[in-house]
Amino acid sequence: MHLFRNDYSEGAAPQIMEALVAAGSHQNVGYTEGDEHCDHARELIRAACGTPEATVEFCIGGTSANVICLNGMLRDWEGVICTPDAHIVVHETGALMACGRTALPTDDADGFLTPEAAERVWCTQTSTGRHMTRPAAIYITDTTELGGVWSAERLDAICDWARSHDLGIFLDGARLGSALTAPGNDLTLAHIASKVDAFYIGGTKNGMLMGEAVVICGHGAAAERLREAFPYLQKERCGLLAKGFLLGAQFEAAFAEQDGEEALYWQLAAHANECAQQLREGLVERGFELYGNSTSNQVFVAVSKAQEQAFEKACGCETFYVLPDDHRVIRFVCSWATEAADVTELLELATSLA
Repeated sequence: MHLFRNDYSEGAAPQIMEALVAAGSHQNVGYTEGDEHCDHARELIRAACGTPEATVEFCIGGTSANVICLNGMLRDWEGVICTPDAHIVVHETGALMACGRTALPTDDADGFLTPEAAERVWCTQTSTGRHMTRPAAIYITDTTELGGVWSAERLDAICDWARSHDLGIFLDGARLGSALTAPGNDLTLAHIASKVDAFYIGGTKNGMLMGEAVVICGHGAAAERLREAFPYLQKERCGLLAKGFLLGAQFEAAFAEQDGEEALYWQLAAHANECAQQLREGLVERGFELYGNSTSNQVFVAVSKAQEQAFEKACGCETFYVLPDDHRVIRFVCSWATEAADVTELLELATSLA
């Protein structure tokens, strides 16, 4: 059976692999500065974001991008406000904290950072001056850890709050492709770029072999610190790929014009979302209870322990939470490579377990 463990188990979409083969057939400039593939990819990304002056850099993966960008925004005595389930808190082995930076979680429970909860953390952390880590940035993710998709209204509210406190704004876009092609989404790359200081466009989880494109688009103090620090931190934190053209070639292919069609990046993400919606609807029809607010390529379901074990054995789903009633919250993830037949097969299994 097809595995639904994550959206990066396959190598890469065929078009991406073709671009890599083509780029590898000739010599390229080392790292990313001055490389023709990286420079072209930068132009395409700036155009997609509507930010001709933005700085675009390439990272190997999401953890690397988070560590480099937040380190660049923060000074030693400063911390970043985030949700308690933020990736930098629970899924990166303390990588940010190992660099001497502090995460300041709120009490938000659904993956969305709210102005009200962020304000409580701000007030606490600034109550005794130099005796507390001072907030200097916020960290948000689109999609959230529970697959939720930010609306323009929600994003504007938290960004406006952050600006009113002179905080930098960083958006983790590991699954940004899924978020911006999800049903009901009203955000665009251009809108995001107009509100945040920096964000990244995830490639690893959207059909690329590896890689994330960091876009530094703000003009405040945090963005300027990051813009200056990024090249040095990327080398210092072991995130600079000698064969940087491999990253540029992938984003070049993903954002190239498609003869009137959407860029490949959005096509791959939309396909994953469509498969996830098919799965979501099928599970509900069979009596399963969805968990959380996901409309993206991640599907969260509350199941019994026996159902959890059966699903995990068959399709490699992951368990996220054990609920007070001993039910388990498991996650299925669809990708660019998931096919409708794979979803149908999983739903047949679900029918036998319902």
